[in-house]
Amino acid sequence: MTERALRDEFVRIGQLMHQRSYVTATDGNLSARLGPDRTGCDRFLVTPSGLSKGYMRPDQMVVIDWDAKPVGESKYGPARGLKPSSEILLHLEAYRQRPDIAAVVHAHPTHAITLSIAGISLARCLLPEVIVTLGLIPTTEYATPASAEGATVIRDLIRHHDAIVLQRHGSVTVGASVWDAYLKLEKLENAAEVTYKLLTLGRELPFPPGAVDKLIDNREKHGMLRAGERDAIREACGVCGIAGACPVRR
Repeated sequence: MTERALRDEFVRIGQLMHQRSYVTATDGNLSARLGPDRTGCDRFLVTPSGLSKGYMRPDQMVVIDWDAKPVGESKYGPARGLKPSSEILLHLEAYRQRPDIAAVVHAHPTHAITLSIAGISLARCLLPEVIVTLGLIPTTEYATPASAEGATVIRDLIRHHDAIVLQRHGSVTVGASVWDAYLKLEKLENAAEVTYKLLTLGRELPFPPGAVDKLIDNREKHGMLRAGERDAIREACGVCGIAGACPVRR
């Protein structure tokens, strides 16, 4: 995707995030790799600080380097005077840890934040499509927003997960494109809403025996299963022993 197309995509996804209440006021941010410039230095397209994600213009996006400094036209063009997102250190840390990541989306989805404050993890065994596509969704330790702590608390988790919850502060999802990272945000918040409603009801049914192992096999079949993840998912789902022979613990 060209830089111009990416700028338009940022606007479109920012509007979706705003419409679906994944962000309010000036919350949230997006970023994407642009690749190296003529001198071989890596560049990143990021949303500006202090603007509502639902009302951005393509020319307001900022291009930065690994030091989070504006480069190119961002220094003198339409985006002049705009600063990159205050959470940019978190984004850059994700790119450092995962060369495969092409985009990062940080949002403030209501149910995910609510559960994190209540101390309820999303690394649970509830939705089959989440197990297959995202695996487990862990929650970080608390970090002061817009600080270097944000990069620190995601460092280890982002190496092994495409979707994580920031305690009291929202979510981070990563992907092969901005659209991919945004869709993972939708899945994360849907899982959080289902979890919230199940807690309200006070009950949940376990997966049938053997079902979790089939979902993990499906994740592996699609090339998404990471080292050690099978055991981690089975433990979170309360599965033990031979597949299909051990009841799920609740």
